[in-house]
Amino acid sequence: MSALYWQTIGEGDRDLVLLHGWGLNAEVWYCMIERLTPHFRLHLVDLPGYGRSQGFGPMSLEQMAETVMAAAPAQAWWLGWSLGGLVASQIALLQPQRVSGLITVASSPCFAAQDDWPGIRPEVLSGFQHQLGQDFQRTVERFLALQTLGTESARQDARLLKSVVLNQPMPSVEVLNGGLEILRTADLRQPLAQLPLPLPLLRVYGYLDGLVPRKVAELLDAKWPNSPSIIIAKAAHAPFISHPDEFAEIIGTFVAENGI
Repeated sequence: MSALYWQTIGEGDRDLVLLHGWGLNAEVWYCMIERLTPHFRLHLVDLPGYGRSQGFGPMSLEQMAETVMAAAPAQAWWLGWSLGGLVASQIALLQPQRVSGLITVASSPCFAAQDDWPGIRPEVLSGFQHQLGQDFQRTVERFLALQTLGTESARQDARLLKSVVLNQPMPSVEVLNGGLEILRTADLRQPLAQLPLPLPLLRVYGYLDGLVPRKVAELLDAKWPNSPSIIIAKAAHAPFISHPDEFAEIIGTFVAENGI
């Protein structure tokens, strides 16, 4: 039977589950561990089929959420980056009573651009799916490079992301394609608008993010008036890597102000 990689560390009295993005694994949170463990009991997870969570095939968003939820604490804060933000959001929709609060980072309820919605052009995501079968490693590296583009520490941050991928088992092409399919097709805008109050929801963005345009923050501010957003000025798609101190302060403050 396949098992999720799940590491629990920290001294805080609140559980915080961290979910990584497409192509990566829980090691991407390495720079946040010393900043968050004094305040939280951190749960570092490799999503099904990623990193050390081998043996899983491609999944739908709901299947992925249910698999992660089955291993999670009965009650926790959930923080999801990029694809992980969709998974964390789906968990909040499936079992809101188990979610103390939700924080999405450089994520969108709908990643694919539409007529009235900014995002990644569907043909770009389809192109990545096609390229995975032809040049697996280069396609992953290109996607990682897009995540740091424009920041002052872009090269250094891209190297860090690449090392995170290469230091752990690689996802299969099928699992990566399944993740891209979720990014291409998922649309949680309407369901998340119905999230039961007073569930705290914070959205964190990078001003320079080329995958989740900052316009998304503005549109969701109007759609979800009870959900605050924060845009980190000089960050791109991985603000916790380029601005770890600022990011940790944002998370700690929000949970402290909204914790029960």
